[in-house]
Amino acid sequence: MPHFNNFSQQLFGKPLSELGEIERRILAHARERRPLTTDTNAAFAARQTFGDRLADSIARVGGSWTFILAFCGFLVCWVIVNSLLLLAGAFDPYPYIFLNLVLSMLAALQAPIIMMSQNRQAERDRFAASKDYEVNLKSEVELIALHHKVDDVLLREISELRADLATLNRQLEQYRSSPGQD
Repeated sequence: MPHFNNFSQQLFGKPLSELGEIERRILAHARERRPLTTDTNAAFAARQTFGDRLADSIARVGGSWTFILAFCGFLVCWVIVNSLLLLAGAFDPYPYIFLNLVLSMLAALQAPIIMMSQNRQAERDRFAASKDYEVNLKSEVELIALHHKVDDVLLREISELRADLATLNRQLEQYRSSPGQD
C-alpha cells in the first residue's frame, strides 16, 4: 500500500510509530496481501502443555453421562457387595465410611481439575475473540484501501472527463467563431 504512514494516519488516526502490535501486524498483512485467518483451535492446542491436555481430558470424561452412569453403577455395586454379599466380612459396612472417604477425595481432586479446564476454555474464548478482532480489523483495512482505490480511479476519470469536456468546448467555440457559420 502506498504511503503506509499516511494510510496508518487515515485508518487509525495516528502515525505508524504510535500503532500497537496488533494494528502493525494487520497493516503488514494487508500490505503484503497475506491472509490473516488461522485455525484458532489448532493454534491454541499447540500452546497447551501435557498437564493442560490431561486436565481437559479428565474434565471431559468427568462431565459426561458415561461417567455419571458408570459411577452410579459403581456405587450400587459397592453397596450391594458390602451390604448383601459380605454380611459378616464386609470391608466397608454400613454407613460406608470408606466409600465416603473415596467420594470426598474424588470430589476434592475433580473440582479443581474441572475449574482448570473451565479457565482454559475461557482463555480459548478470549484467544478466539482476539483472532476475530484481528480478522475484522484487517477486513476494515482492506475495505478502506479498496475505497481509496475506487476514489482514485473515479477522480482520475472525472479529471479526464473534464479535460475532454474542455477540449470539446474549445472545439465548439472554434466551430461557432469560424467564418461562414449562420
